[in-house]
Amino acid sequence: MAAERRFVAENVRRVLLKEYLMKEVSRAGFGGLDVKRTPMGTRVILTTERPGLVIGRKGQTIKNLTVAIEEQFGFENPQIEVQEVENANLNAQIMAEKLAFSLERGWHFRRAGHSQVRRIMEAGAKGCYIIIAGKLTGQRHRTEKFKDGNIKFCGEPKANFMDHGYAVAKLKMGVIGVTVQIMSKDAKLPADTTVLGRTEAAEKLPEIFAEDYVAPKAESVEAPAEVSTEIEGGQ
Repeated sequence: MAAERRFVAENVRRVLLKEYLMKEVSRAGFGGLDVKRTPMGTRVILTTERPGLVIGRKGQTIKNLTVAIEEQFGFENPQIEVQEVENANLNAQIMAEKLAFSLERGWHFRRAGHSQVRRIMEAGAKGCYIIIAGKLTGQRHRTEKFKDGNIKFCGEPKANFMDHGYAVAKLKMGVIGVTVQIMSKDAKLPADTTVLGRTEAAEKLPEIFAEDYVAPKAESVEAPAEVSTEIEGGQ
């Protein structure tokens, strides 16, 4: 039980750290967090849209974050590594925060949802799924969904290829939750197949498909001796 409690406590601590960094680096575009233990301490990999805002002038901002992570969350010797996201339009967390910000600025939820889906698909994603839930048009809770392309809801493809992001928009009517799921453009689905030509097949499959393959000669088999059908006695 002690090991299980430590495991749960460690995961809770990482979730609290993620929420803290999402709030602190919101202006820089929080794109993801990865915490790894090393012999020298704890390595915190922070992915953002604008790394310069996280580092700060003369590195002062990142120093303050390092001290806060060590004192408030108890990570030993934390080392923050800031990485720039390759394409912000394919990062689910960044797109969820941008959609929430658009709702806070007064965009209609349908316009904002369709615009975000189109922007994600134009960036090269294989699929996009957006859920906006909350008091959208009145006092009653509603859920609106926007989707395009290939979407996986369960199984190994969802775990490996679907990037998940969540953000909250705070409006006068109440709180609206925004969920964004994006399928990577490099996703290789189980149903995807490639038909190879003769030359490609000859290189990848056994040698029987090669052009210079010579079929083995059939072994010669001797014909059986003739069997006499004459009946003794002249009958």
